[in-house]
Amino acid sequence: MEALQNLIDIFSQYIGGFSQLNLDNANFSINLSGIFSNIFPSENMPEIFQTFIVFIGSLMDKLSADSIVSPPVLLLAAGFTIFFGVMGESFFKKTGIPDVAFLMLLGVLFGPILGLIQPDVIIEIVPYFAALALIIIMFDGGLNLDLRQMAKTAHFAIILSIVGFAIAVGTVAGLAHYGLDWPWLDSILLGSIVGGSSSAIVFGLVRNLKISDNAKSLLSFESALTDILATIVAFVMFGAIIVGTLDLNTLGDTIGNSVLVGLALGLGVGLPWMYLTTKIGNSQHSYMLTLGILFGLFFLANTFGESGALTALVFGLMLGNKKRLAKIFRFKVPQMDAKDSMHNQLTFLVRTFFFVFVGLLASFGNIEFIIFGIIATISIYVGRIILCKLILTKSFSQLDKKVTSVMIPRGLAAAVLATLPLTLGLPNADAYPQIVFSIIMTSVILTTLGLGSAKKIPPPEIEEGGFILPYTKLP
Repeated sequence: MEALQNLIDIFSQYIGGFSQLNLDNANFSINLSGIFSNIFPSENMPEIFQTFIVFIGSLMDKLSADSIVSPPVLLLAAGFTIFFGVMGESFFKKTGIPDVAFLMLLGVLFGPILGLIQPDVIIEIVPYFAALALIIIMFDGGLNLDLRQMAKTAHFAIILSIVGFAIAVGTVAGLAHYGLDWPWLDSILLGSIVGGSSSAIVFGLVRNLKISDNAKSLLSFESALTDILATIVAFVMFGAIIVGTLDLNTLGDTIGNSVLVGLALGLGVGLPWMYLTTKIGNSQHSYMLTLGILFGLFFLANTFGESGALTALVFGLMLGNKKRLAKIFRFKVPQMDAKDSMHNQLTFLVRTFFFVFVGLLASFGNIEFIIFGIIATISIYVGRIILCKLILTKSFSQLDKKVTSVMIPRGLAAAVLATLPLTLGLPNADAYPQIVFSIIMTSVILTTLGLGSAKKIPPPEIEEGGFILPYTKLP
């Protein structure tokens, strides 16, 4: 009882001290030896246990003192990330609860709490990691999209992405303008940053959900479109804030040019590359050659004013549907399918480190921004539910509709775009990362809870292609 009382007293003291920390610059070590010596008298503690506590305390002191420039600490963090990534994926397959939130919290632990990786370093590597994650994840999404299924749901995906994006932008912009007293241009920029769902999260979720192929295609295509749309509109808004005015003609021209460049590069290189691979004798490295072409396409897309997201998506779409396209163009292609072991491992690594990376960007300096992010996300969530009820027809099952209505996670595009106001020196630059991180975390939690409630709906029957059709009376 005495040890328990000491534990309660010390826990209360530490909680009180923790609540006074500024988590933006929190670099602290945890003196485990001191904690446990206050709980258990030293004469009653085994020697080996005392040695272990001293070792753990020294390790935590070492970790809190080092930064990203220390290779051992960086490799240790990477090891933990991979371990939790694998465990989280297994946990998701067994329970249906996404691992996204756990990985993001791991990033919060490494960054804002323990201070192993400093915010200044993270901001410096944002462009490099974002480019790699963007093209790999979009390419993977294209590989897993079926042209036939996509054609069936393309009209739903386009309507859902455009209308849903507009509703989200309008909702967040209105809340920022009237709630935070921001100018309209700044408010619209914030709305465009978080206007679309994250393809990085959606692609990973739908792959393991027991929904119809049409619903999987709809959600994947929609998230890819909104990621692209958010990136284009946000960059237009960056320019508008710098010059002080928004030109709608410029917005339309920018979107049109980006779409044309993405389609031209993706199709123009994707189709010939499938044919050229038939002439390459060393097919052992065909996947690595494909990655080399993908990186080159990203460079060309940026050169011509496109983000590279649509180009990577279309290029992956061509290769993912190579069998169907090969029959049309009457040539054979070597084996390189979306289930390639090397591709799966690379995609897993990029996806896992991306979510931890989002947690590293976390900032908790202003509680007002955190509350605003929660309210904004709930508003987006309500708008999404209403929109899905209006758009999705009876051809979609009850489970399909439920999963589609709760799929609102924000992620890669939002996290990266939120850091750009800092580099551009825009007004309210410090607020964007705080608000966006709050929205990302809240949207992931709401999506997780929504998918959990969807588990109560009977699973689809495989024989029916994944649909649970509405109940009808037998004749």
